[in-house]
Amino acid sequence: MPQTQIPTISRALPDGSLVELVYDADAATTALAVSPQEGEPFLIDGFAANGDNLIPYTATNNLLTSGCVLLPSAIGESAAKTQLLADLKAFIHRYVSFSPLFEEIAAHYVLLSWVYDAFNEVPYLRLAGDYGSGKSRGLLVLGSLAYKGFFASGASTVSPIFHVLHEFGGTLVLDEADLRFSDATADLVKILNNGTMKGLPVLRTMTNRHRELNPQAFRVFGPKIVAMRERFQDEALESRFLTENMNECAMRADIPIHLTNEMKAEAGELRNRLLAWRFAARHQVAINSERAVAGLSPRGNQMALPLLSLVDDAELRRAIATRLATVEARAVATRATLPHVAMVRVLDQLFQHRPYVPVAAAADAFNADAGVTLPIKSVGQIIRRDLGLATTKTRGVYVVPASERRKIAVLLERYAQPRPEAS
Repeated sequence: MPQTQIPTISRALPDGSLVELVYDADAATTALAVSPQEGEPFLIDGFAANGDNLIPYTATNNLLTSGCVLLPSAIGESAAKTQLLADLKAFIHRYVSFSPLFEEIAAHYVLLSWVYDAFNEVPYLRLAGDYGSGKSRGLLVLGSLAYKGFFASGASTVSPIFHVLHEFGGTLVLDEADLRFSDATADLVKILNNGTMKGLPVLRTMTNRHRELNPQAFRVFGPKIVAMRERFQDEALESRFLTENMNECAMRADIPIHLTNEMKAEAGELRNRLLAWRFAARHQVAINSERAVAGLSPRGNQMALPLLSLVDDAELRRAIATRLATVEARAVATRATLPHVAMVRVLDQLFQHRPYVPVAAAADAFNADAGVTLPIKSVGQIIRRDLGLATTKTRGVYVVPASERRKIAVLLERYAQPRPEAS
């Protein structure tokens, strides 16, 4: 029985071998790079594995010929991790203005992208800033180094983004990620919400050739490098990003205005070396829980640990930890001003002096603290809809009963608002 030919991009075989697609644009050829569990990596046009005949994608595939997806062209020379990091930082510094610490973060994130499938979670990298701040340049530079960098825009049709991520994996490099008021934006947010953790595909409505409903689960897990002007309103989504404010990074005079073919060749050579590093390191890397940041929230450490696990320099880890803690503290302070978060504190304070809290009393206390005039009905909606607390009717008025005090204590802890000492 003839073997089925399977066009292959990446695969981890049961025996521990790794397979990666390579594309040589100059020669207009593709091949499969194979790293066996024992022995040196090699290139091959196809081979049998588990009853299938694995073959490379064709060199005429538009994703490859257009540069939409960037791949290595060969297996580069192996190098020590320290030397590879130094070369990545030098390349990044030569073509884009980042703060010194973010240069380090970006170089390590590039490494993380090449072994992201060894982790169950992965953070995102974000370049934030106004027009002309260098966001797009940063995307081009980092995307040219990242593992299977796939370039897209918030203005792109979303369907191919789902399909390419599902089939190719790798790193989504997304420009203008904060486009508003469109169905595309909502779908991109689904990708970003589900893409930090393994096993959280996005379901999309599909039909088969018989027009039967046949929903498909698209894999969207993987590193993502995005550029945007503002922040997302969703706090949970915001917590997934390691962000550089490009407005604070003055454009250096030595940075070339145009990216030349020399830059593309340098990036290609680095991708080849990064492929060799992936083959050498993929089965060696893992989460190092000892590098968790003291005082950082569980979500913060969940996002930070994959990166910190690859940072060998203890001083650099401390600098990154300090940055992450500062960013999280600012987020907590900002969140404390949100109506539903402030309402938790109000309810907790009122419960110190009474067995239940009338919604009207909560409205009075909230309005006095915030200096606003919020109607009782709106306060009730915040309590029930935003906080998920129950209200009951007692003596003709709606109240938050004593049974909700435990939930309020949990909410206080979640929003990192310590209870004030009793006077």
